[in-house]
Amino acid sequence: MTTTPIRPAERAESAFVSLRTAIVDGAVPPGTRLPEDVLAAQYGVSRTLVRSVLARLVAAGLVETGKAKSATVARPDADEARAVFEVRRSLERDAVRLAAAAWDKDASASMARHVRAEREASERDDHRVSGRLAAEFHVRLAELCGNPLMERYLSEVVWRCSLILSVHGAPHDQRKSIDEHEELLRLIETGDAEGAEESVLRHVRAVETRTLARATQAAAPNLAAILGRY
Repeated sequence: MTTTPIRPAERAESAFVSLRTAIVDGAVPPGTRLPEDVLAAQYGVSRTLVRSVLARLVAAGLVETGKAKSATVARPDADEARAVFEVRRSLERDAVRLAAAAWDKDASASMARHVRAEREASERDDHRVSGRLAAEFHVRLAELCGNPLMERYLSEVVWRCSLILSVHGAPHDQRKSIDEHEELLRLIETGDAEGAEESVLRHVRAVETRTLARATQAAAPNLAAILGRY
């Protein structure tokens, strides 16, 4: 039986998702160099495609390039963190309003399954997966609002916030965040759009509050070994 070869564009998209996930998980710490040759070998793509992947991550605020044009994982400072969360609050409020207007039984069932997955990951102390699912909760809400630009911009801001938390955040009980997600869904399902908007604003402010001290800088990681898990 013959198999269809994976197209370069598909490999590049897979590399983008893999590297983005590793960054927002905190597995590839801020300041880590991202050599094109290492990434090309890891993902089986050309260096030209690696550059396109890195360019997308730069545009998303997850990677930055220095004067030597070498790419590193971004290290957002406190001022940038405040600016990003300010934008996120505005987008989240409108996204929830739009999602509530288009809500149906399928949306309720899908989001309920997602929150259950969050809680299951938290209960088995898999905080990295639980944290990623917490971010994806907001991305999925953006997908349900029916506005492609809202989905795009809010998704970028949410992933950038995940990186900010990996830099500045302190360990916390994720069950509180999951409870807040469940409260938000209940308000949307009962048609209380105004209450849902207020709920998501409280939730995002709570997430911002948990952005505390800068994480201790660790030794340079083995990039290939880390990305092999993604």
